[in-house]
Amino acid sequence: MVALRRELNASYAFVERNFRGVRRYWGWEVVFFFYSIVNALTVAYIAPGGVVVAGQQFDANRLIMYLVVGTVVWAYLNSVFDSVAFMVSWERWEGTIESTFMAPVRRLTFIAGSSAFAVLYSFVRAVGIFIVVALFFDLDMGSANWLGAFVVLAVGSLGLLGVGIMAAALPLLFLERGSQMTVVVQAALLLVSGVYYPVAVLPDWLEWMSHGSPATYVLNAMRAAVLDGAPLGELTPHFWPLLLITAVSLPLGVWVFTAAERYALRHGRLKRSG
Repeated sequence: MVALRRELNASYAFVERNFRGVRRYWGWEVVFFFYSIVNALTVAYIAPGGVVVAGQQFDANRLIMYLVVGTVVWAYLNSVFDSVAFMVSWERWEGTIESTFMAPVRRLTFIAGSSAFAVLYSFVRAVGIFIVVALFFDLDMGSANWLGAFVVLAVGSLGLLGVGIMAAALPLLFLERGSQMTVVVQAALLLVSGVYYPVAVLPDWLEWMSHGSPATYVLNAMRAAVLDGAPLGELTPHFWPLLLITAVSLPLGVWVFTAAERYALRHGRLKRSG
């Protein structure tokens, strides 16, 4: 019990450290928050713009909700992925990577603390984006199942964390291009996960790839919960793939990251920062 409490305290230390980093660079946080809001509004206005371009009426309000949910959920998932996948890059930029990796804490503790911060920070940020965007549109959310939506986000975050932890190994293995390779993974998830469109419109081979993305199931379940008010029982079919992805990606992510760290230590790659 004492050992568990010590590891939890160590994980919380990384949460607090990352929070202090956000507070130190609060100006950048304001800029990126504003950018996320503008991006969400730009995508959402595609719906009423489509009515004008097509020259005929269709259910623009539902399309607005479809795009808003997709944009805000992706902002959350993307922020979780960023916070985890770039944790090594940020350590290099801050010049703290050697100190962090030499600290007498388990690597799982470091990953758990960084992941916990990523989820908490991203959730608060996504709620703020959703509230601001909702002020621009007359959205009917009276039938939304918010409890089901929250459960979906909680389960889906775990699966994406595993992918993010694996991506975090790239900056350890590839010093100059690791961060760029992480962005490629991020872009691939955006393409195949159905953020702005149903995955059914993709070519068959891309649609097949969408089944491996946890974001696909999170977005489908979130839209069912918010747009259609689907009860928790009807969301269950979306949970099973997410749980399977989580069961594979989380332990695999920790193993990949640990193996990449051992490789970096043997080849002296941690000594380079910036």
